[in-house]
Amino acid sequence: MSDDYLVRHCAPTLAGLKTGSLFTCPFSCRKKLLNSVRQMNERLGSKGVRILPLRFTDEKALIYVYRPGKLSSDLSDSKAAAILQQQGYCTGSCEKCIGQLARKLRREEEFPHEIGLFLGYPPEDVCGFMENKACNCKCVGCWKVYGDEEAAKKKFAQYKKCTQVYCDRWAKGTDIERLTVGNR
Repeated sequence: MSDDYLVRHCAPTLAGLKTGSLFTCPFSCRKKLLNSVRQMNERLGSKGVRILPLRFTDEKALIYVYRPGKLSSDLSDSKAAAILQQQGYCTGSCEKCIGQLARKLRREEEFPHEIGLFLGYPPEDVCGFMENKACNCKCVGCWKVYGDEEAAKKKFAQYKKCTQVYCDRWAKGTDIERLTVGNR
C-alpha cells in the first residue's frame, strides 16, 4: 500500500475533515501488505489516524482509514447508535463496532448499509438509504442524501477541494506525515 493510495483515496480523512475512508488496495503478498499497514500506522498513529484491512479477497484488500476519536464521537450520536443497535451491533465501543463491521464484510457479499456511519455520513442519510432501499434521495455525491441537501453539497465540495489540494501537494513532494493533520 503506497502513500500515493492514501493521499488519493483518503485526503479528507488525513486532513481531519472526514471520520473515515475506505478503498480497495491490490496486493501480491498478504504479509507484505500487512507489514505496510503496520508501518503506516506507526507513521500516522501519532496524528490520530488508524489503518485497518477489513476484508481480503483475491489479491485485493478493503482498507479502512479512520480517526478513532471522530469515529467514537460519531457512533455515540443517539441516531447512529440506534441504527447500529437495529443492525445487531453492541454499541459503546467503536473498536467492537469495527470488529463487528469487519465480520459482516467477510460474511456477506454486499456492503452493510450502516457502513456509512463509519465513514462519517450523517445518520439521517444512512437511515434514509436503508429505509428507501437506495431510492428517492435528494441528491448524490460522496453518498446519497436524504437529509440536509445543502450541508451535504458543501461537504462534497470541501472533500473534492481537499483531495485536489492534497494530490497537488503530494505531487510537489510533500510527504504524507506533513499532509496528515494531527488531532485537534
